[in-house]
Order: sequence, then C-alpha cells, then structure tokens
Amino acid sequence: MLGDWLGPKAAALETRGLTRRLRPRVAGEDLIDLAGNDYLGLTHDPRVIEAAADALRIWGTGSTASRLVSGTTSLHEELEDELAAYAGQESALLFSSGYLANLGVVTALGGPGTLLVSDEHVHASLIDAGRLARSRVEVVPHNDVDAMSKVLAERNEQYAVMLTESVFSVLSDEAPLADLAAAARAHDAVLLVDEAHGLGVTGDGHGSVHAAGQAGLDHVIVTMTLSKAMASQGGVVLGPAVLREHLINRSRPFIYDTALNPAACAAALAALRVLQSEPDRPAAIHRATAHLADAFDVPHPAGPVVSLPMPGPHQTVRAADLCRADGVRVGSFRPPSVPDNISRLRLTANAGLTSNDLDRAAEVIAAAVAQVY
Repeated sequence: MLGDWLGPKAAALETRGLTRRLRPRVAGEDLIDLAGNDYLGLTHDPRVIEAAADALRIWGTGSTASRLVSGTTSLHEELEDELAAYAGQESALLFSSGYLANLGVVTALGGPGTLLVSDEHVHASLIDAGRLARSRVEVVPHNDVDAMSKVLAERNEQYAVMLTESVFSVLSDEAPLADLAAAARAHDAVLLVDEAHGLGVTGDGHGSVHAAGQAGLDHVIVTMTLSKAMASQGGVVLGPAVLREHLINRSRPFIYDTALNPAACAAALAALRVLQSEPDRPAAIHRATAHLADAFDVPHPAGPVVSLPMPGPHQTVRAADLCRADGVRVGSFRPPSVPDNISRLRLTANAGLTSNDLDRAAEVIAAAVAQVY
C-alpha cells in the first residue's frame, strides 16, 4: 500500500532534482567542511569535550524526564543564567532544540486573538509554528518594515507578534532590527527575532539584537539555537521573566518534551565561556566569509554563509558531489529550502578555517561550478 501511495511522490521529486539523501559522515574525514554550522570551530575543542564528558559522569546519559518532572538540573539553570546575561536579556528558558524553541514560544503566544506577521524568508520552524498557533498569519515581503507596519495598523486582533531572523540562513543578510523594534512598539506588538545565525557571530558574538541596542526590551523576544556556534544542541527563548513563566506553564513543546540532556548543557556552557574568554573568534568567522565572498565576487554577508546561485537543483547536487569527491564539503540548497526558489551552493565559514583551507576550497568549488554549467 505505501509503495503505491508514496512511490509516485518519490519519483516526482527525483525528476525535479529535489530528492534528499542521508550521507553519514565518517570519523576523521580529511575534508574541508563548508557545510556544517560549527561557526566558532568548537565542536572538537578539548574544553568543550571535557565539559560534556564530566557531565556524563556526573548526571548520566539522559535527563530522565521533562523539565517539570526531574529533567531540570543545575546545569540547565546555570546555562540559562549565563546565556541571558551574555545576550543582555532578563531571563532564558532552554528547550531540547532550536526548532522546538521557536515552536514553543510562538504557539504559547498564539491563538485566535493574536496576529502573526512573518517575514517571507523566516526559517521553517517559524513557518510551522505559525501553522500550529491557531492565529491568523500574514506573510510580508522580505525585510519590508513598512509592509509589516501596515498589517499591524490594520489588524483586528488585540495582540500581534512580528516574526523575523537576525541573520537569514540562506542569503545571510541582516534584518533591520532597530526599525522593526520601533514599528512593534508603535503598534503595540511584540518582535520575535530568531538569532540562530547571530549568536557567536554578530555583535562581537552577543548577537544582532544586542548590537542593535534592542536587548532587554519588554517587547522583544529572542530565540537561539545551541547547535551552531555553541557546538552542542538545544534551543533557548530569551526575554522578560514574565515570558519565561508563561512558557513554563503554557508551552507544550516545553512541558511535554524530555529535557535537553545534561552533557549538551555542559558543552554549550563551556563553548559560551570559551567565546567570552576568546572574544576574537567571531572576527575570524567574518574574515573567512569575506575571503570566500571575494573569491566568488559576491557581496560580503552579514553572517557566516556565502550563497552561490546555481542554474537548477540537478546542477547544484552535481556540483556539491564534485566538491566532496575533491575534498570539500559544501551545502546544496534546493526548493523548498531556499526562500526565493533559486537553488544554491551554501558555503558556511567557521573560525577554524585557515587561508590555505579557504583558497583550496575556492579552487575546488570554482572548478565544480564550471563543470556543471
């Protein structure tokens, strides 16, 4: 039955060049990695590894239950406190993934009396959160503050939440956060900013909200993931203490999910402390992205991603395969993962890349792109 049902769907994806396949990594691969999100280069840092190992020895392999049962440890609260202080926020609440952090806060604020106004380029987790929130959702053109303001001014709902990212994940451009926060204030709305690609990267590592002077405001909410710059996993919602209490009592992805495991908390906490003790690491990310952008004559991005447009999905996958065969791993982004439906090679820089690595990678990528055009 499932073969008859799903077979034609799989064939249609294959024809369009949109089939996704798992490619297991091998430990110790001799590759230049421009596909992963280890922005600060801390995944293999001995300090981060040892912190996770210590937590395993103390707390065991799992968190044992949800946060409200027995899943909360002192590590959870320590990480929440230090993340909030670093980001300039009053409080923080950990979730077991960045995806669930977005789902948890949007659905807890949503409902028939809340309007959600979303930038058209937001991450899939915010899109799905809007679908589950039981709210009216209005999608506006990318980074269009006037369009958001117009929708807010004309709404019938008492409450409204604006959804955006600080640095967008595919084009790596930055949102006009100060203007968005001002528009939210003017229209009695809340601004929710996903800092998945800002934490550890922008604002000297503190994120774009902090850099824009919008941290700690009572109408600005921030979400972050710990799976990128923090070299771990998990997600966090940051904002006023009243929001944290609301989520503890109303957010289903928080209440009913098993807590983030202690080893992940310890790894993220160690990564955060490394970042604070070595504040030059974010600058290394920007030097690497500038190096790649110059190699392909594209504008310097706000975040850690250099995005190269490709003629179509088949060519994108083929180019990525050629790169991998020549020792460079790159991302191949195709619809629906790209907001403008243009397939792209996605090159993700990190602070551990050397100039030689970047020169070699650019040479391999250029040859692969030339071969598929």
